[in-house]
Amino acid sequence: MTKTLKLAGLLLVSSALTAPAAVAQTVGPVDEAAETETPDEDETRDDVDISTGGGSGTPIVVTGRYIPEPIRESSEVLSVLSTEDLARTGEGDAAGALQRVSGLSLVGGRFVYVRGLGERYSLALLNGSPLPSPEPLKRTVPLDLFPTSILASSLVQKTYSVNYTGEFGGGVINLTTRAVPDEPFITFSGSVSGNSETTLETGYTYYGSDTDWTGFDDGTRDIPTIVQTALDSGVRIRFDQPEFSDPSAPGFVADIADISRSFQNANINLVQRNDDIPFNGSVNVTGGTYIDIGSDFRLGFVATAGWDNSWETRGGLRQQGEFTNDDQTITPNVSDYRFLSTQNRIVVNGLVGIGAEFGEHQIRFTNLYIRDTAKEARISTSVSPVRNTGRIQNNQNTEWFERQLISTQLVGEFEFDNLNIDLRGSYANAQREAPYEREIQYAFDTTANDFIHDTRTGGQTDLLSFSNLDDNVYGAQIDLTYSVPTGRRFDINAGYAYYLNERDFERRAFRFVTQRQGGLPFEVSQLRPDFLFSDAILGFYDIFVEERTDAQGGDAYTAELEVHAGYGQLDVEIFDGFSIAAGVRYEDATQSVTPLPFFGFEVNPLFVAPPLDNDYWLPAATLTWNFAEDMQLRLGASRTIGRPQFRELAAPSYTDPDNDRTFRGNPGLIDTELFNAEARFEWYFQRDELFSIAAFYKDIDNPIEQLATSGDNDINVTFLNAPAATLYGFETELVKFFPLYDWGGLFSSRRLRAQVNYTYTQSEISVSDGDAVIVPGFSDPQPATSYFIDGVALTGQSDHIVNLQLSLEDEDRLSQQSILLTYTSDRITNRSPIGDAPDIREEGRIQLDFVWRQALTLFGQELQATLEVRNILNEDFREFYRAPDGSTIDALSYERGRSVSFGLSTTF
Repeated sequence: MTKTLKLAGLLLVSSALTAPAAVAQTVGPVDEAAETETPDEDETRDDVDISTGGGSGTPIVVTGRYIPEPIRESSEVLSVLSTEDLARTGEGDAAGALQRVSGLSLVGGRFVYVRGLGERYSLALLNGSPLPSPEPLKRTVPLDLFPTSILASSLVQKTYSVNYTGEFGGGVINLTTRAVPDEPFITFSGSVSGNSETTLETGYTYYGSDTDWTGFDDGTRDIPTIVQTALDSGVRIRFDQPEFSDPSAPGFVADIADISRSFQNANINLVQRNDDIPFNGSVNVTGGTYIDIGSDFRLGFVATAGWDNSWETRGGLRQQGEFTNDDQTITPNVSDYRFLSTQNRIVVNGLVGIGAEFGEHQIRFTNLYIRDTAKEARISTSVSPVRNTGRIQNNQNTEWFERQLISTQLVGEFEFDNLNIDLRGSYANAQREAPYEREIQYAFDTTANDFIHDTRTGGQTDLLSFSNLDDNVYGAQIDLTYSVPTGRRFDINAGYAYYLNERDFERRAFRFVTQRQGGLPFEVSQLRPDFLFSDAILGFYDIFVEERTDAQGGDAYTAELEVHAGYGQLDVEIFDGFSIAAGVRYEDATQSVTPLPFFGFEVNPLFVAPPLDNDYWLPAATLTWNFAEDMQLRLGASRTIGRPQFRELAAPSYTDPDNDRTFRGNPGLIDTELFNAEARFEWYFQRDELFSIAAFYKDIDNPIEQLATSGDNDINVTFLNAPAATLYGFETELVKFFPLYDWGGLFSSRRLRAQVNYTYTQSEISVSDGDAVIVPGFSDPQPATSYFIDGVALTGQSDHIVNLQLSLEDEDRLSQQSILLTYTSDRITNRSPIGDAPDIREEGRIQLDFVWRQALTLFGQELQATLEVRNILNEDFREFYRAPDGSTIDALSYERGRSVSFGLSTTF
C-alpha cells in the first residue's frame, strides 16, 4: 500500500520526489480534524511516498506544519527518511543517514544494525518486496549502494507487525523507489573526494584487465577454456593424470602442462607499488517525467544511472596469540603480521521505473541494477617467526569480487472505497563471482638471506581459486484491508505471501607444485611471482597445477528456502485516543542445504545440514494511548523468528573482503526464536520538535553467534547456536530548534537545529552445565560451556550509541552547515578463538563530521554544492582481545584517515 504517513515515532519527512530550496522540516502530529484547517501561506503539504504491504486502510497524511493534536492513524513505531533528509546529513546514501536514527548503528560504513543486533537480524525490502543482498554472503543489503536519486523514502520499523515476514529480529528497512514525479526533471551530480591515508599515498595494486576501471572484467579472469574442459571431464586435475578428454569434442585432449600454462600470470600475480593512489570520483544522472492521459490517468517515468570509483588503503596490524602463565597473559607470537592493502571499489547502479496513477490506484514497475566490484591487492609480512613454519613470512594476495543484483517487481495498489488491495510480484537475482583469488606465500631463508617460494613447503605454497554464487529470489504477496464504515477506525487486514530462494554455489581450488626431483634451486625459488610462474620456468622445472577442490561436498552446494505465510490483523480505535492493532501470522517454511561432491566421492556426513521444516504462529499487538493533545504512549509485544542463512549452514569456505577473513558455515544450526516487548513515550511539544523515550526487551532462544578460530595466517570464523540470550535497554531522542532571527544580519533567516539521540543496550548469553551445541567438525554435540560464557554480551551489540547533529539552517534558501557526531562503544565481533580467552571486540570510537550544503547560481543555473569533512578526529579502527592482566592483541587494526569530499549537482 502506498501511504502518505501520519506517523507515531521519529518522523523526518519532506517532498518525496523533489528537493525544495528550503530545508525539509521535521513534522509534528496531525489528525483528521486538523486537516480541514486552512494552512498559513507559508505552510505547504509535503507527502512522503511509501510502498509496503499491509497496514491500515486509512490514508495517513503528513504535512509540513505543526498541529498540536494526537496521532491516531498509525499502529507501529516508525522512522522515515526522505531524500531531503538524506541530503541534510550530506551522506548522499541511505546507510550514512540511517545511522543518525535512534537505536541504529552503522558497521563498516555500509551495514545498519538495529539496537545492537547483528546484520543477520535486519531485514531489507524494496517497495515492500524481498530484496536479496548484492553481497549474497550477507543477509542485509549494504545501504550505501542506494543513492538518494533512486529513493523516494526509507522507512525503519523497530516493532513487529504481522504484515511483515516473521524473520524480524531488530527491525525492517523498507526502501521505496520513485514512481510518478510531481514534475519533469533531470538532475546531474558528481563528486570528488580524497582520504589522508589513501589519496596520493603509497598503496598496492595489480593490473588485472584493461576494463577493470568500469567494474567489469574483459574476460581476462574467465576460467581458461582448456581448464574448463578438464573440469568437465569429472577427473581431478593432477600431474599424474596427464590428459583430459572432452566428451563433447571427440579427439580433443587437454594436456596437464598446457593446463598449467593456461592460467593468467603477470596480470594477476604481479603486485605493484603505487605511490600516488588516485582521488575518488562519482557521477550520477537522474531524470523523470510524466504523461497525462485523459483527466484521471497519469503515467510516470523515472530513471537513474550512477558510477562511483573509490580507493581505500589500509595499513595496520593483524595478530593472533595464545594464553600463557596459567591463562593470565597473552603472548602475541603465534601470528603477528604487518599489512598494507589497497582496495579499488567500483559501483555501477541503474534504475528504471514506470508508474501509473489513476483515481485512487497506483501501479509501479521497478527495475533495479546494482554492480559492486572490489579489486584488492595486499602484502603482509610477519613481524616475528610464524609458529607453524618457524620463519618470517611474506604473503601477497590479489582478489577480484564481483557482486551484482538485478531486481524487477510489479506492484499494484488499489483503493475501492472501504477496500484496499495490494498485489506484489518480484524476482531478483544476486550473484557473487570471485575469479582468480590468489595467495602466494614466501618464507625468509637465512641461507639464501632472501624470501623463497619452493611451491611445496609449509609457508611456501600458493592458493588459486574460482568461486561463483548464484541466488534467485521469487516473491508474491496479496494484502487486503477493509475499513469497516463506523465512526471510529476499524480496519481488518489479511494477506498471503510466498517466498522462494534458490542458491547454487561452486568453488574450484588449485595450487602449483613442482614435481622435479630435489625441488627448486634457490635461485629459482627467489624469483618474484610473475617470473616464477612464467611458461619457461613451469616447463623446465616441472611445475604443474593440481586441483585442491574438496571432493566430499566442502566446495559446492545447492540450497533452497520456501515459505508460505498468511496473516490476519485488526486495527481498532476503541475510544477517543486509545487504539489497538493485534494480529497473528502463520509461516510454514522448508529450508535445505545440499552439499555436492566431486570426482565420484560420497558426501562427508559432517557437511550435511538436516533440512529445517518448521511452522510458527507469530502473534503481535500494539496499544496506542493518546492521553494528551501532544503526547502518546505505545506498548507492543510480539513473537518472531530468525532463520540461519545459507552461508551460515553451508560447509564451503569464503572470504569476506571487508576483513579478509575466511568464513565457513555450520550445518547443525537451527532457527532462532524471539519474544519482543517495547514501551514508548512521545511528546511533540512544538512545531518540528519532539521528545521520545522507549524501553525494549528481547528474549532469544538459540541466537546464532560467530566463533573465531585460529588459521595459519589469520582468523577463521564459523557459527554456533548459543542456548539462550536476553537483550534490553532504552533509547531517547530530542529534536529542538533555536531561532536566530533576532541576531539580525547574516542570521536574520537562520535557525539552529539540534537533534540528539542515545541508546543504551545490554545483552546476556545464558549457558549452563548440560547445555549442548553442534560444532563444525564434530559428529556429536559438544558442551556449550566450552564455547560460551554465561553472562557475556551478544556479538554485534554496543552498550552505548550516541548521535548528535547541530545544523545552522537558512529558511529562505538552501544554506546549511552541520556538525555530526556519532559515538559507538565497544562491541563483540566474534567469540574467542583461543579457549577461555576474551572475545574479540571492536573498539568504540567517536566519529565527528562536518557537512556544508549551499545553493549557488552560476551562469544563470542554480547549483547545489556540498562540502564534507569526515572523521575529523582521525579515529582508527581496532579489533582486539585482552587478557585478565591487561595485555592485548590486535586482531585487526588500521588507520582510517580523514576524508574530504566536494560535490555539485543541478536540476533542470
